[in-house]
Amino acid sequence: EQGCVGAGTGATVGKLWGASRAMKGGVGSAALQVGPWVVGALVVCNAVGDVVDPHTGQLIAGARLSPHSLALANTVQTQLSGAAVPGAFTGGNTTIGVVGCNARLTKSQAKRLAQVGHDGWARTIRPVHTPLDGDTLFALATARVNDEPDMMLLSTLAAEVVALATVQAVQQAQGLRLGEAWWPAARDLIT
Repeated sequence: EQGCVGAGTGATVGKLWGASRAMKGGVGSAALQVGPWVVGALVVCNAVGDVVDPHTGQLIAGARLSPHSLALANTVQTQLSGAAVPGAFTGGNTTIGVVGCNARLTKSQAKRLAQVGHDGWARTIRPVHTPLDGDTLFALATARVNDEPDMMLLSTLAAEVVALATVQAVQQAQGLRLGEAWWPAARDLIT
């Protein structure tokens, strides 16, 4: 199950202008296989930044122009234009996840897999790794394939599945209304 379940229940994205202009985040997963190698990721997207589809460049969830709007502010473009940020949302932000594979990895190879997995977040979360985020990605390996691991391929797959899982986290989320407060989901933007 993906979206607003488990750790993804309270997740939001696009919080640079505060929670009232944020959208729903959630939990997402993805996996890819090339030859004998399988790499998968599970991500809880609860970022300060906006989320972008890395394959289209389209902004799919993030800070909104106002608390009752579905129009997205585009956090990075707004910052680059020199616009002032009235007050940052300072608590409760972190995107966490795990990337795993079926290879037999050494400790340093597993560390490398987690490091390159962060590239998936750099492709999808803008801005990413802000001073207000505590982004953390873990790695694991099942050792079901005993061949010497192809770290170039596994690294490529790790970044890709983390990106895909991050997109899934917001695409599978459902909007939430609590009284006057409203956190729409990416699916609410689709017309």
